[in-house]
Amino acid sequence: MLVATLADVARRAGVSTATVSRIINNSPKPVADALRERVLAAVAELDYVPNANAQQLARADRSAVGVIVHDVSDPYFAEITRGLQRVATENGRLVIICNSYRDPERELAYVDLLHAHRTAAVVLTGSGYIDPATTARLDHKLRLFEATGGRVAVIGRHEHAGDAIVPENEHGGWLAGDALYRLGHTAIGVIAGPAHLTTTADRLTGLHRAAHDHGQTLTTDQIEYAGFDRNGGYAAAALLLDRNPGLTAIAALNDSMAVGALALLRERGLEVPSQISLIGFDDMPISVDVTPPLSTVRLPLEEIGARAMSLALREEGGDPQVEHVAAHLVLRGSTAPLQ
Repeated sequence: MLVATLADVARRAGVSTATVSRIINNSPKPVADALRERVLAAVAELDYVPNANAQQLARADRSAVGVIVHDVSDPYFAEITRGLQRVATENGRLVIICNSYRDPERELAYVDLLHAHRTAAVVLTGSGYIDPATTARLDHKLRLFEATGGRVAVIGRHEHAGDAIVPENEHGGWLAGDALYRLGHTAIGVIAGPAHLTTTADRLTGLHRAAHDHGQTLTTDQIEYAGFDRNGGYAAAALLLDRNPGLTAIAALNDSMAVGALALLRERGLEVPSQISLIGFDDMPISVDVTPPLSTVRLPLEEIGARAMSLALREEGGDPQVEHVAAHLVLRGSTAPLQ
């Protein structure tokens, strides 16, 4: 005979595993009477027997929150972490920062470590991976964490079904492409991030959609994948120009790569924007300090971090919350109409 699990109870009651855990472990966090009755009825119907070790974990005094970032020195994650820490501090929580350096295996190991250290919640701030095997393993570990009373919140497109903050990366890519096409550019190069990340895929999808809307196409020769950093942007810009000497605009899928591209263009004697336009993504603080100031797609990074931490620390049960964050076009001095 199959033994019922916490997940089985959650499905029967139509709630999250974290909610079931709080109810069966008599958590002091408030739960509506009707919800409690529904969960206890599911427990009775399935003859569910709580695991003693899981109960001990769930009842532990948890004050720390684990935050898994790709690289906290990256300006993108630094801004998000600022928001995360602000909300955690306001709630008297300790934040444990874990750098995965975009290594899926390291990310999986960090989830295990944070689980073992009985953290109250885990916030995944980095992009999801375009790899079914990796995403399935990560989802499994996160569900085990939730089953023992922990909470999970993710930023970006992940396969884990739960609380999430989802930036409009695809629409942002469309905004960047649409802006360049409206300025008359058709010979556009794209500096994309790592090909295995969902963030890269979504932003690139938006650019392809903008090209289609303007009767254009982006060929593989017009796209160069690189690391989400200044050096990656520098190298990718060089490769794009060597393959496509007639480019009149470059769209970089984050601002750090755009800064690297700007340095390469300056070295080659190409004036921005009179000879070539350049647009970035994210609106990091550095984007207004370079010369010329960088046109970009703005995401409220600190707000994204704050909202993710608020979800991770929320006390009420119920269905997972998914909050979408709008992207906005910001035109500055690095883009101009085609001459």
